[in-house]
Amino acid sequence: MSTGPQQHIPEQSFTPIREGVTMNFAQDNRAVAAAVVTMVAFNGVFLSVNGLFMLINPLVWYELIPGVTDTGFFNQHFIRDIGIIQLFLGVAFAAGMVLPERRVGLWAVATAWLCAHALFHFWEVAVGICSPAALPRDFPAVTMPAIFGIVLVLWATRRSGSKQPATA
Repeated sequence: MSTGPQQHIPEQSFTPIREGVTMNFAQDNRAVAAAVVTMVAFNGVFLSVNGLFMLINPLVWYELIPGVTDTGFFNQHFIRDIGIIQLFLGVAFAAGMVLPERRVGLWAVATAWLCAHALFHFWEVAVGICSPAALPRDFPAVTMPAIFGIVLVLWATRRSGSKQPATA
């Protein structure tokens, strides 16, 4: 016996980038979904753009980024090496967004490097190589991507461990 018409609640999903890649937010609330997308977008775009900048014009990057000139002499090869790493990290975050079956691995490896980089900056302050003022200056480009990576890996791991698809 029916008490009235049943309401259909549509699944909250959308298909970005290419057909067949569904961002399924049915299991998360909108705030979590927005946070995940924002953190992935920040890491993917910032790291990729920074890496490309380092590769294309290392001297301008060296002179423009606050604090970099305090870390030693200009070394085009070294800046481009790190630029390649930054570009790959950005691509790993973007790829993890559209390849849910590979997400945990892609984000975990990228986050491991980001955390090591951030810890190295803290170590430089701890041993007196850099002033403590370097930490807040470097936070948006060094520590924040690492924190975002940790949060994203924990989110993706939780989703994959619960037998839910680890889709954002």
